[in-house]
Amino acid sequence: MMIDPNEEIDDLLDEDQDESASEQYEHYRFVADKGQSLLRVDKFITCRIEGISRNRIQCAADAGCILANGVAVKSNYKVKPNDVITIVMDRPKRELEIIPEDLPLDIVYEDNDLMVINKQPGLVVHPGHGNYTGTLVNAIAYHLKDTPEYDAKDPRLGLVHRIDKDTSGLLVIAKNPNAKAHLSAQFFNKTTKREYVAVVWGAVEEDKGRIEGNIGRSVKDRLQMTVFEDGEHGKPAVTNYEVIERLGYVSVVKCRLETGRTHQIRVHMKHIGHVLFNDARYGGDQILKGTTFTKYKQFVQNCFNICPRQALHARSLGFVHPSTGEEMLFESPVPADMQQLIEKWRGYISSRDF
Repeated sequence: MMIDPNEEIDDLLDEDQDESASEQYEHYRFVADKGQSLLRVDKFITCRIEGISRNRIQCAADAGCILANGVAVKSNYKVKPNDVITIVMDRPKRELEIIPEDLPLDIVYEDNDLMVINKQPGLVVHPGHGNYTGTLVNAIAYHLKDTPEYDAKDPRLGLVHRIDKDTSGLLVIAKNPNAKAHLSAQFFNKTTKREYVAVVWGAVEEDKGRIEGNIGRSVKDRLQMTVFEDGEHGKPAVTNYEVIERLGYVSVVKCRLETGRTHQIRVHMKHIGHVLFNDARYGGDQILKGTTFTKYKQFVQNCFNICPRQALHARSLGFVHPSTGEEMLFESPVPADMQQLIEKWRGYISSRDF
């Protein structure tokens, strides 16, 4: 089966990609006819690929993967007569089959419409470049293999949202088209309740705050997202944070999302000077605060070993049930690696005078 075009573009933008890949492969090609009127390239492509969303095309353009006559263009580029429009990616086009795999799932809740799963860190959510098996989607396909209504190939069901590979916590999965439509609308309209817990570098100055800043793919490093302050680039993003505990050179914070941009908490916290602890993508796997003493350096290295990923957990998830209309709220305790990390920092500061 062919991968859904929305998922194919998402695969392009996933964080788990081959950073050494430089060759580009053409996935789609369109030639504007001689009578083509000026039209934004995102609209032009949306009309020519069945099932693709304009938002996915705009994300691909931000990543430099939409070309006009061989040159990368932004989504507002106006297509002209005889233009050659291509979508390129860093690997060849392939047919993606969802293979059911018997992998452990921590199912918090399940009924005929949906499942809520507590994802462990290190588990990739969706098959993509370099991770075609062993993902959460493969595990869900196995769990629901005897459910006639569930088809892993059908883009109208399945994942409603995603979290990063090394982020733990709650996700909701739709088991039928009606459930996915209703749940997706709640995410789009920002009526869901999502709260995360994170350990960040540094003493966060304010007890609570609101971070507003457009997030888009970095022009310097396509594997990173960044905050654009000009208001013209990226997508609007809002994160509300509150300090839970101050632990010397790190802080424990809770973050409530109003939007759901890629790497949102990781990027917004870095933007205000507090990179997530051990977030290798954004520099948090370096000692960013503290002393130069060898003993301290060893302590931090031990902390990295205890929690070998960005210290971020999707702790709560709330939404309205698509069939019953009931308000549902799910909680997931902070996982062992993050809890041990916090306890270790508590022990460290208890013997120091900051």
